[in-house]
Amino acid sequence: MSAAAPLAVREAGGETSEAEATRRERRARWCADYRPRPGVPDEMIGPDGAIRPAWDRFLDRLADLAEDEVSARFAAAARHIHNSGMAYRVYGEAAERDWPLGVLPLLIEGAEWAEIAAGVAQRASLMETVLADLYGEAHLVAAGLIPAAAVAASPEFLRPLHGVRQPGGGRQLHLYAADLSRGPDGRWRVLADRTQAPSGTGYALENRMVLARALPEVHGALAVRPLAPFFQAFRDGLAAAAERAEPRIALLTSGPYGDTYVEQAVLARYLGFALVEGDDLTVQDGRLFIRTVAGLKRADVLWRRVDGDFVDPLSLNPASRLGVPGLVEALQAGACVMGNMPGAGLVEGGWLASCLPALAEHLFGEPLRLPGLPTWWCGDPAQRDAVLARADTLTLRPASAPAQGAFTTRAFGLRDPEETGRLFAILRDRPGDLVAQEPVQLSTAPAWDGPGLVPRPFVLRVFAAATPGGWAVMPGGFCRVSEQPDVQPVAMGTGVRAADVWVLADAPADPAAAPMPRLEQAPVRRVSGLLPSRAADNLFWLGRYLERAEAMVRLTICLLSGAGAVPLSEADEGTARRLRGLLHAWGAVPTVVGPAAALAAHALSGREAWGSARTHVLAARRNAASLRERLSVEMWRSLSALLDVLDRPGGTGSEAQWLDRAERALGLGAALSGLAQENMNRAGGWPFVDIGRRIERAINTCRFAGLFAAEAATADDLGLLLQLADSRISYGARYLLGVALSPVRDMVLLDPYNPRSVAFQVERLAEHFAGLPALRQDGLPEPQTRLVRSLTGEIAGTEAAALTPDVAAAWEERLWAIAEAVETRYFPGGSEAARPERLVALA
Repeated sequence: MSAAAPLAVREAGGETSEAEATRRERRARWCADYRPRPGVPDEMIGPDGAIRPAWDRFLDRLADLAEDEVSARFAAAARHIHNSGMAYRVYGEAAERDWPLGVLPLLIEGAEWAEIAAGVAQRASLMETVLADLYGEAHLVAAGLIPAAAVAASPEFLRPLHGVRQPGGGRQLHLYAADLSRGPDGRWRVLADRTQAPSGTGYALENRMVLARALPEVHGALAVRPLAPFFQAFRDGLAAAAERAEPRIALLTSGPYGDTYVEQAVLARYLGFALVEGDDLTVQDGRLFIRTVAGLKRADVLWRRVDGDFVDPLSLNPASRLGVPGLVEALQAGACVMGNMPGAGLVEGGWLASCLPALAEHLFGEPLRLPGLPTWWCGDPAQRDAVLARADTLTLRPASAPAQGAFTTRAFGLRDPEETGRLFAILRDRPGDLVAQEPVQLSTAPAWDGPGLVPRPFVLRVFAAATPGGWAVMPGGFCRVSEQPDVQPVAMGTGVRAADVWVLADAPADPAAAPMPRLEQAPVRRVSGLLPSRAADNLFWLGRYLERAEAMVRLTICLLSGAGAVPLSEADEGTARRLRGLLHAWGAVPTVVGPAAALAAHALSGREAWGSARTHVLAARRNAASLRERLSVEMWRSLSALLDVLDRPGGTGSEAQWLDRAERALGLGAALSGLAQENMNRAGGWPFVDIGRRIERAINTCRFAGLFAAEAATADDLGLLLQLADSRISYGARYLLGVALSPVRDMVLLDPYNPRSVAFQVERLAEHFAGLPALRQDGLPEPQTRLVRSLTGEIAGTEAAALTPDVAAAWEERLWAIAEAVETRYFPGGSEAARPERLVALA
């Protein structure tokens, strides 16, 4: 059926139902203006002008939903992306952007996908074979099938890796990707090979989760093939390459400011890999270890997501701050497996594309199943002459550089004489530095544009994983779609959206026909894996910043509502002055004078105030961004919601409006605390979150007590202290005669049963320290344990009547010393954090 053809409204039995007529009318309206570009293949409209069967079924199912329901589903998907922190970063930008997922998938029938998968697997095998030869005996160069000059000139040829053979079969590649589009004849062809550190698998996984959640009826009815088996096969392939039966696998990331860090965190969480940065790793005695709070733990497999020459500043790029000194030494010793090997980016260069057809025939005895772009390496005189003969119709790019995104080319026949002269000079003096390719016109796929569908250029990235049984191809992929009809998508950024890729099976899978594998022999564990020192550091400060934000919110509530029913503006002047002075000392307000509403705006949402609640929540979010693989979606959603409340411009709101905002922020902070308390595994990183919160809470309470529980404290002072310590209800239930100095001091400082008291915090710290791993084997307590035991005993032996502000100030100093001892012992900058513990170093 043509997209522009009138829709039939009759069935064999006569008139269609009203619902059927409505559905058909929706389809017709959506497709009314859909016109593929002349001569450009399209995914929805076939060469015969009819809608392809897959899209016909998809549109039928989508049209079953009312238009407002479709809009609501798409809006819910966008909210889910924002609230769950699914984001990316454009290179050079400091801020993250919400992931731009399109609302329509790319549909591919199962039979067509089988051809794509076979072609991608063939190219993956070809790349593996070529890499093994180039970093080995170089027979292909000797046979003249690969130009030696191109290999030697490539910056991706890493000589320290020559001759290095990995354990588990010596594999160079564990993950391969190919960027595809349809050619003018409608056949799929490869625009670029990705062997360096292919990105997109995590985003493909997230795309599927979001779209299947938004359109569950459509997803289920079309029998979309699942992605989970591919990821399991990839994990099994990495594990099989290691020497140990239960290897420890880590994902090497460039850090939270990397373009695709969120994707890497998704993959680490989904696959159960340790997410590590270069500073988390060290090489000792030729072996690779992860710095953890329990000492050094051996890493058997390292899946890198940084460029190959950046993995080791000693043997490769000395400017790198992302790698691990000595890592090449560990690879040369065969002490760990790297996926993909450094130097694998060598075969991304355009020069190899000109050799691939002949290499496929020579190595496999068959042609390429997925052809690439016609390519000429200008270092070959015959090919250079062919390029010069077609100078006005070809494009040029550096021979060693991979295509960026879909491709990066520049027209050879430039109108700029100076640029044209420069290119001719390169062709004359250094022709091997360039390759020429035919210009590319990307094929199109449907995109949702307001009320209907429009054709847009796209690039499909397909992934293949090395497994013990061969190459496994993901039944789906990572698709980038331009928002403009004549713009080629190069990289994720402005004007480009992602699309989920649905590979359709012939029929829905029968769960009974393919039961989940039984793992009776799998060992039982009750630990959550290792905790890198860097992650513990971020968890610790996440807790501290959240507690600081809560303290600032409580101070603001007290500023606006007072110690009880009477606002501070009408209560004791000294109490109000001390409260405003504390807000100023903590960097939340610029001055102690002025309307309470204006001061509250600074304290809650001040952008220039280093001590505002917003500033502390932003800091907590930065720490959380480095912990995405360890935090639940619910926790990230609550943190985002808290920041949204505090980040909203306040304008000239009234005291009541600011009080409402503060109380909402307090509720969201309590939700975050509850999620950490109830959802985080006690054997994982939760102790460090709780240690951070309890140290910060105890420090704040000591400061509050020093200000509002002095000998001359008024009833307003004491009431305010109880409110800041969230202890008014507990105090009222215990004492019926009103506030008094000694009982209030006891409640907020000494009472071990009050969860907000200093005594309670210190006891919990002692319990945490007792449960954390120790490096010393002599039975003596470590510094943080010794300090907290001393403070616990002193608090237990103190009477409320003897509690002066000086005592509270001394305890505050002791708590700061405990925090410093924790940092010194467990975190990357500490003197003990990098020390190998021989008893566990090989575990």
